Formats: sequence, structure tokens, C-alpha cells
Amino acid sequence: MIRLTTVGGLWLTVGVDLPINPPVEPMLAKAVAKLPTDPGLTYEPKWDGFRCVVFRDGDEVELASRGGKTMTRYFPEVVEQALRQLPERCAVDGELIVIRRDGPDGQPRLDFELLAQRIHPAASRVKLLAETNPADFVAFDLLALGDELLTGQPYPQRRARLEQALAGVQPPVHVTPVTTDPETARRWFDIFEGAGLDGLIVKPADLPYEPGKRSMFKVKHARTADVVVAGFRWHKTGPVVGSLLLGLYDEAGVLHHIGVSSSFTAARRKELLDELAPYREDVGAEHPWVHGDHERGQRIPGGVSRWTGTKNLEWEPLRPDLVVEVAYDAMEGDRLRHTARFVRWRPDRDPRSCGYDQLDRPVRYDVDQVLRGDPAATVTDPA
Repeated sequence: MIRLTTVGGLWLTVGVDLPINPPVEPMLAKAVAKLPTDPGLTYEPKWDGFRCVVFRDGDEVELASRGGKTMTRYFPEVVEQALRQLPERCAVDGELIVIRRDGPDGQPRLDFELLAQRIHPAASRVKLLAETNPADFVAFDLLALGDELLTGQPYPQRRARLEQALAGVQPPVHVTPVTTDPETARRWFDIFEGAGLDGLIVKPADLPYEPGKRSMFKVKHARTADVVVAGFRWHKTGPVVGSLLLGLYDEAGVLHHIGVSSSFTAARRKELLDELAPYREDVGAEHPWVHGDHERGQRIPGGVSRWTGTKNLEWEPLRPDLVVEVAYDAMEGDRLRHTARFVRWRPDRDPRSCGYDQLDRPVRYDVDQVLRGDPAATVTDPA
């Protein structure tokens, strides 16, 4: 058997011999504004985790991420479950998630931040986190089974084979729930966000598995907020703006770092540097993020990227007098779950008025109910 060798997380050789082997770029989805309702579509929850294709060949298991990197060493407990519960020879597309069960309201929900902490260079830390923050695996497609390659089959056939092959799995391995009913899908879209999910994935009936292609559809929540720009980071290419550091005030008047906005063209990055120049002046030690208010749990910028361990996250403070409107999809606790999109400056807004109270908070929902395919989450025919 050929052993796995990696350099910088990339495969040079593989330890499995299946009809399809790593690295494989998973099939992707393109964003649409409205939920499609064409005949024959299948809807499933969009899990907010790490995309992962699990390859098992006997005693060999590899966990492949989107982007052609291996995650096998970071999730030993998932490897163990794959050996226990997945077919002896298979390639299964799915998502790694971490469920937080000790939240302030006691409601189990996805926690992307805990999942992100699992990517750590130290083996001792990897082992500890596998015990304290174990990951679940949610399967949603079957690429190969035994010596049979399934990528050319239509999605409904692959789904049927997936359900059959994984019929006996138990948590922390799951098969994602699906529906062909648009009304049930709309209800899922509304309520599953409260469990930490990310929206919906929509799959056409005749869809083969097309690695790397955006052949599916995704529908995500869209919101806007007015936030304070209290700093920025330089771009890796040179002296232009890389990202804006965003903040919101809590009820006690503490400014918390909630995330960043960073998707700018090269020309716009230069313009932003000029627009921010006045706010770089007269920034003193009293800036709310220079030292931080640890007693009140203030979130401030900083830290080292867990993905690279070397990414420069140093930042430049700005006078917190500038307000920007941003588009975002969801919050994870008191921070943005994903990068926000710049919409426009709001010179008419008082920065002190930019608080958490403006945010739309979804009703909490139990993620275990989602994983079980609980009937309470399904629209029933009143007839």
C-alpha cells in the first residue's frame, strides 16, 4: 500500500487506492438570491463547518479539505469513526462540524470558532482538542463504493446509495436530512439558522458529481448593519489596505471587535488608504483596542492565524469615528461568522449608536433535531 506523504499540507502520494483518490476538489455551489423551486430539486441544510471528503480503503483513512489539503492529522477522532462506521472502501463527501453543548442558553448549536481551533501545529494540542471539542461528520454525497465510481450517476441515485451504505451510522457520524418539498425547505431556511446552520443547498435531479464546478445552488441569509471602523490591516502585496477592522458597542459602552471587511479591488485598496488617512491622526493610547478591557470580556484584534501559523495579523488603529454599512450573513455569538461585504460609508451615523441591538438574532434551534431529521422541522400536509 502506498503511504501518504505531504508537503505544506499537499499530497505527493496517497495511502488509499479507490476509484477516486485525493486530492479531489469537491463540487461547489453558486449563490442565488431566491430559493429555486423547479421540479425535481432536492434541498438540504448548508452546514457551517469544514468541507471534507473522507476516503477509506480498509485500514487507511484520509480526510481531504477543499483546496487539496489534508486534514487527517487534525481530526484523529473522525478517522477513528470512519474506521468504525463507514464502508470498508468508499469516498464520502461531507462536512466536519463541532457542536457546542455548554452555551449560555443550553441549546446545542454549531460553533465554527471551536472548529477553527482544531487546526493546530502541536500534536499535543491536537490530541487535547480531539477530546474536548470533538468533531462530527455529516455525510451528503457518495463518490465511490467498493470498486464502483459513482460520480457519473444522477444525484438521486447517489443519495439512495448513500442512505443504503450509511444506514447504520450513529452520532458522531450523520447523513444530512433532505427534502424535495419547497415549503419544508423554506421552513428549514427560517428555523435552522438558530442552530448555527448557514442556509440551504439545492441540487438538480440530474446532477452528476462534478469536482470543482459550481453545479449546485446555495441560498444564504442576507443582512446589513452599521458598524464602527476602528482599525485596518495592511495588504500582503504592499502599502495598501488589506482589511477593515469592524466593531460594535455593547450596552456598557465597550467597543468589541466583531470581524473584518476585506474583499476590495487593488484600486479600491489604494483609495481606502487615502480615505482612512485623517483617522490615523491623533490616535492615542486611549484607543479602545490598544489594551482592551479584559474584566468586561472585550474582544480585540490580534492573534496568530491557526491555518498558517505565520500570517501577519498586526493592525493599525484608527480613531473610532468612522461608520460603514456592511452586508453579512450571520453572527457567531458576538462576532461575524464570515467576512462582511463593504456597502457604503455612513457619515450620518454617530459611532456610539452602532450597537448590538440593531442586529437580527434568529430564534435558537436544537442542532441535534436537525441531524435527526426531526419531524417538527417538516411541513406537513394539513389534508
